[in-house]
Amino acid sequence: MPTTPLIIGHRGASRDAPENTLASFRLAFAQGADGIEADFRLTRDGRIVCLHDAGLARTAGSDLTVAGSTLAELERLDLGGWKGDTWCGERIPTLAAALALLPSGKKLFIEIKCGAEIIEELALDLERAAVSPEAIRFLTFDRNLVISLKERLPAFRTCWLCDYRWRGAWHPSQGEVLATLEEIGADGLASRDRAILDAPFVRQLRDRGLELHVWTVDAARAAERLCALGVDSIMTNRPGWLRGALTRRVERS
Repeated sequence: MPTTPLIIGHRGASRDAPENTLASFRLAFAQGADGIEADFRLTRDGRIVCLHDAGLARTAGSDLTVAGSTLAELERLDLGGWKGDTWCGERIPTLAAALALLPSGKKLFIEIKCGAEIIEELALDLERAAVSPEAIRFLTFDRNLVISLKERLPAFRTCWLCDYRWRGAWHPSQGEVLATLEEIGADGLASRDRAILDAPFVRQLRDRGLELHVWTVDAARAAERLCALGVDSIMTNRPGWLRGALTRRVERS
C-alpha cells in the first residue's frame, strides 16, 4: 500500500492565512503539517527575512524591496491585512523567528530567493538556533547556489528546484534533470507536479539516493498519484485539508 508522504505547508497554511507569516506557520502546524516551506531573502542590512516576492507591493501595498530596505523598515509594514481583518498586524518574519517557532520533530524547507550573499548569515542563524540538519532542507532554482550551499553547509541537504516553465519554454527531459542533479551534487529534486514525474523516473532518483519533494499540490487526486509514486513530501497551500483527504483514502483502502 502506498504510504503518505510528509505534508509540508507551502508558505505555511497559505490558503487560510497570510503567506510566509508566523501566523501562517502556526496554523499549518495546528492543522497537522509535518513541516513548512517558506521563502527567504537578505535585507540591505544583512538580515534574513521571509518573503516570496522581491518587493512588498502584493502583500503589504508598499513600494519597498527587501534588498533595498533594512529590517527595521520592513518590520513596520502590515503583511496580514490583505488577507482579511483577522490577520491585521502580521509582520515580516526573520529566519531566526521561523526557526524559533519550529516544533520538535517538524521540518523547515528554506527556499532561497536571492544569491550566495545570503549564505554566511544563513549559517549563523542555523548555528544560533542549534537546529538539527535533519530538520532543514534548502531549496533553490540556482544551480550554482546548490554547489555553494553544499560546500559551505555540507551537513544540510540541498534540493534543486525545477518547475519546467522556468525562463519560458524550457522543457528538460528526465535525463537532463538527472544529469543536472549529478553535476551540481544536489541531495534531491524539488519538482512541480508535472508529467515528467513517473515511476521509472522516481526509481532512477532512488537508485541515486536522491530525495523527491513536489509542489504545489492542492487536489486530492494529484496527491494520491504522488503517494503511489512514493515521493518524500508534498507541499500544499492547504495542509490540514490535504492530510484529511489522504487519511480518508487510506481508511477506504
